[in-house]
Amino acid sequence: MDWKKLDKFFEYFTRGITFFSFFILSFIIIFIVKESLPLFKEIGVIDFIFGKRWYPSSYSNPAMGIFNIILATIYISVLSIVIAFPIGLGCSIFLSCILEEKTKNILKPYIDILAGIPSVIYGFLGLIIVVKFFEILGRPSGESVLSGGVVLSIMVLPFMIDVCQETMTKLRKKYENSSKSLGISKWYMISELIVPASKKAMVVSIILGLGRALGETMAVMMVIGNAPIFPKLFGKAQTISSLIALEMGMAEVGSVHYSGLFASGLCLMIMILLINFLVEFIKNRYLGDEVWEKKRYFTEV
Repeated sequence: MDWKKLDKFFEYFTRGITFFSFFILSFIIIFIVKESLPLFKEIGVIDFIFGKRWYPSSYSNPAMGIFNIILATIYISVLSIVIAFPIGLGCSIFLSCILEEKTKNILKPYIDILAGIPSVIYGFLGLIIVVKFFEILGRPSGESVLSGGVVLSIMVLPFMIDVCQETMTKLRKKYENSSKSLGISKWYMISELIVPASKKAMVVSIILGLGRALGETMAVMMVIGNAPIFPKLFGKAQTISSLIALEMGMAEVGSVHYSGLFASGLCLMIMILLINFLVEFIKNRYLGDEVWEKKRYFTEV
């Protein structure tokens, strides 16, 4: 077998696959921008982004502004990170520094399974548990930004735990023998060595979780009420992804409403791309390849 020819073929094959992937992404972006242009020509980019009324089907006074929807998307995503991060950090410390290796190998796959559960299942459970819980507490409607944040926090947990846990495990192996020889307690090692040294991985886990939360559709759509109004913690709201999912089927092809939904998707894509660029910047600037090796798939939305 001619290994040189095989290597050459593999090189050209991987280049072709890379070029094809880039072509597909470029085509998607160009198509979304093309479909968004009619809206920008009629309404304008500024009025679309900063407008606070979304009534595309109104005959008397139609309006297409997604400022409230953008705020709700960011609000729910950030809220989910605020809820999930302390839990994820505690689970990461528990898995990497407290549990024995055998027990960890049993529990870790169950956490990874959380990432593979369909979002509609999370939405269904959120609807019958989280929403009902807030209604029992006396809220007129359990569908709210807080309900969406709680459901999303569970969905981003496995991504955040995996990033932090892997880094902390490597740090524990690095410092454990030295700490024992010096008579340092395990909790002091965790609080003064492992956790401070894991700060950069924590930042990456937050950014990756945020990117995951921004693009979530079904689970959030089922528990937030889907009202395009200014988002409040115990009030209803609507995210960009839920807006597109709910209205794309009834928008007339070629209409301004149709273009507005594509423009909303373009805004969401830009937000997620910014998250990915931020991740790459932190990876190249601060983190070694060994920390990042298995994390690239977490940016899927």
